[in-house]
Amino acid sequence: MKKEIVINSAATETRVAITEEGRLAELFVETPDKEKMVGDIYLGRIAKVMPGIRAAFIDLGLSQDGFLHFSDIGRRFEDYSAMIGDEAEEVDDVERNGDTDPEPVAVEPPQRDRYRPPRPPHSPSRPRRRGGSDRRNEPQGNSPEPERQVQLEKGQDILVQVTKEPVGKKGVRVTSEVSIARRFLVLLPFDGKVGISRKITNFREKRRLRRLVQLILPKGFGVIIRTVAEGKNEKSLQKDLEDLIQTWEEIERSVKTEESPALLYKDLATTSGVIRDLFSNEVSRVVVDSKKLYREIRAYIKYTSPQVLEKIELHKGRAPIFDVYGIEKEIETTLSRKVWLKSGGYIIIEPTEAMVVIDVNSGRYAPKKDQEQNSLRTDLEAAREVCRQLRLRDIGGIIVCDFIDLEDERNKRKVFDELRKEFRKDRAKVTVLPMTDFGLVQVTRQRVRQNILHSFTEPCPVCGGSGLVQSKTTTLNQLERWIRRFKAETHEKRLIVRVHPELGSLLHSGAVSRARRIMLKYFLWLKIESDPDIPVTEFRCISPKRGLRDVTDKYR
Repeated sequence: MKKEIVINSAATETRVAITEEGRLAELFVETPDKEKMVGDIYLGRIAKVMPGIRAAFIDLGLSQDGFLHFSDIGRRFEDYSAMIGDEAEEVDDVERNGDTDPEPVAVEPPQRDRYRPPRPPHSPSRPRRRGGSDRRNEPQGNSPEPERQVQLEKGQDILVQVTKEPVGKKGVRVTSEVSIARRFLVLLPFDGKVGISRKITNFREKRRLRRLVQLILPKGFGVIIRTVAEGKNEKSLQKDLEDLIQTWEEIERSVKTEESPALLYKDLATTSGVIRDLFSNEVSRVVVDSKKLYREIRAYIKYTSPQVLEKIELHKGRAPIFDVYGIEKEIETTLSRKVWLKSGGYIIIEPTEAMVVIDVNSGRYAPKKDQEQNSLRTDLEAAREVCRQLRLRDIGGIIVCDFIDLEDERNKRKVFDELRKEFRKDRAKVTVLPMTDFGLVQVTRQRVRQNILHSFTEPCPVCGGSGLVQSKTTTLNQLERWIRRFKAETHEKRLIVRVHPELGSLLHSGAVSRARRIMLKYFLWLKIESDPDIPVTEFRCISPKRGLRDVTDKYR
């Protein structure tokens, strides 16, 4: 699969696009007011402990407190507390959340000392393995260890790392298990284990890398060997490890001198992070339109992977880089509620507060008389597009896809298998359940950052993001009720009403206008003034008797 990274840099915005076979697959956007936060390490202060929801809120010096669930407090919490100088009372054991790992890893040997509390099989917080396979009937080994908790106190200092960006009114999610990523390795302080990326499938290469790392790894540290480390020599890994340990030592020194809350470590920005995490052998080239950024990327790659230096190119054409690669037009589809399929069908993407709902429609697509085959072809094409749109828009949480109804169970299985195949390209953790009798497919996808739409859009000031506004007739009825309350409490006979020009024309329209009927009904002289700055759903009432004072809110 041909994979490219295209970077567009402007004064106030940087956009990084990842294309697969010439089509936009992922998009990252960074602006000064929306910087990447995942990976940042803070010395925080516990603001509130809430045992009822098994969580604590951490003051990080941000506008909203960070959210620390008890399941995100790892076994090494006592080591971090000792480093800060706070002693924590150990009660029982809790799991380490896997969201902090930059890539899925299979740790060898298995970490038996980490117990994950059992959850319901269909719980979104712990998805089943990709493909929906159920593990309920698998034989169980030894009975789990008793749970263990860590005593947290208000005002206590704590070292945490951001694992999820703020979403809406929710603050960042954090974990007490800290990790620092570089190109080839991820450092796990106090861990002592060696993990290897699951994407490295060659057993001999995994064994070679593990032995190399074990020889150079200082005591008391653990690492995760990343996918791009495949084929690298000891010198490259040693250099990466030395940089990681140096960074960790700087964090240790900062912990002793900084007052909480404080930012101790800032992870790479979006562009540098993408180059570090995604610039692998699968990428055929990186094209950037900024000379400054081009030099920075080359300097970084020259230091870490000089053999791929020739893959980095500077865009010198006059035409915008995203126009040249056809990315700008594809970005427009991410802002659209309706996405058309090549066959003539389309999908509708509707985000709600609790989940995202996707509806598949055949449109005018009916090349054959066999309805089942027509539906199957549309569903298969829609399945590929759904997976692409989820990655492109970075939609997380619960997603429900309403496919066109299929009668044959084998056809339902084909759609399910197509979804599983396409989701293998996704770096986020995804769980897919088989299609139900109603043609519904349930998907859970890991949410790390905000939906990409939040980078391009903001809620409509008129409708508040609902897509619906109050009708003009309803607004006029509200005005008449307001006038009735006004006359019931006052004896004033004159009133100035300021409304949107469209409402003004409605008040004056007709042989006997609505404004005249109101004046005759309430014995009140009205002066209607049009003001385009007033929303069409609002009105303002001014009292001439009170010195042109706005009295709208007083009689609502």
